[in-house]
Amino acid sequence: MSDVVVVGGGIGGLATAFALTRAGWSVRVLERSPEFGEVGAGLQLGPNATRLLAAWGLLDRVIAAGVLPGRLVFRDALTGEELTRLDLGEGFRRRYGAPYVVAHRSDLHAILLDACAEAGVELLNGRHVERVATEGGRARAYCADGSVHEGGALVAADGLQSGLRAQLVADEPENSGYVAYRGTCPLPEDFDTSDVVAYLGPECHFVQYALRGGELLNQVAVFRGPGDLEAAFDGCCAQIGKGLPHLWRDRHWPMLDRPPVGTWVRGRMALLGDAAHPMLQYLAQGACQAIEDAHVLAEQSAGGDWDRALAAYQEIRVPRTARVQGTARLWGDIWHVDGVARVLRNELFRTRDLSSHTYVDWLYGS
Repeated sequence: MSDVVVVGGGIGGLATAFALTRAGWSVRVLERSPEFGEVGAGLQLGPNATRLLAAWGLLDRVIAAGVLPGRLVFRDALTGEELTRLDLGEGFRRRYGAPYVVAHRSDLHAILLDACAEAGVELLNGRHVERVATEGGRARAYCADGSVHEGGALVAADGLQSGLRAQLVADEPENSGYVAYRGTCPLPEDFDTSDVVAYLGPECHFVQYALRGGELLNQVAVFRGPGDLEAAFDGCCAQIGKGLPHLWRDRHWPMLDRPPVGTWVRGRMALLGDAAHPMLQYLAQGACQAIEDAHVLAEQSAGGDWDRALAAYQEIRVPRTARVQGTARLWGDIWHVDGVARVLRNELFRTRDLSSHTYVDWLYGS
């Protein structure tokens, strides 16, 4: 028997397990897959997340495995012209109390997995949780192998396709109509590792940044699909053309999210991360918001009253994540416009005050 059962051993689930263990709870993680691991390539961690990783004593490990970029740069995908940029240097770090870091998903996951093991989290593989029952101040996870795992609270961190969310919310993932192709390759000699670059194009965009101390180039190509990858970026600038051959062609990811909901808690079960608030990736906040969730849940659990803690967690996190979800959808629309709207967007970006933090203070501030 554990104080807390966490369903899902991804970034959100492991972050939650580690944060709750630091808060004094005994935690068991149930992962459906036969091994712990992450699928994907790079991710971006804003200071709203890296502040928490620093407080947990993990930021130095993440920085050592990743890259500290100097700028976030937006370019026009057709012309390659720089439209605007955000300086991520010392002034940015002072303003938000932490750096902007880019890292490989598998590296962040491995750091969290090691931290959980070091902290004494019980990590179980091959446990497919089919349903959860909560009664008498307890939560029980019933697995396909017949095992039952009980705790004073249960956190469902089983991802965008969460099977446990259906016990609270009758909805399905929504397809934005866009698909993402990803890939990593050895870093080209002419690539500036100080920049995270996003090329914005009509019904497409292309992102590049360095990983693992500058050893790898991470790339993401997103376009309205299904369709041919090369055709989608035909007419784009030379830098995108150079990057396309290095994308993986054996898999792609549909761009899915769900609309915000106000109910994350039922009895002693709570949703967390993508199970609670799956979002499109235009603000690079999926992992960041899951880490915020973990921090708030652990903070609210300090008194030992799980009914109060789960209610407070929901009250605090729902408005915040709903804003991120909605803004991510809007930002995706802005990135992909064409015609007159593209001309107006580019002019707005070009004339932006480069010293202004108007559009990011709400996201990265404490």
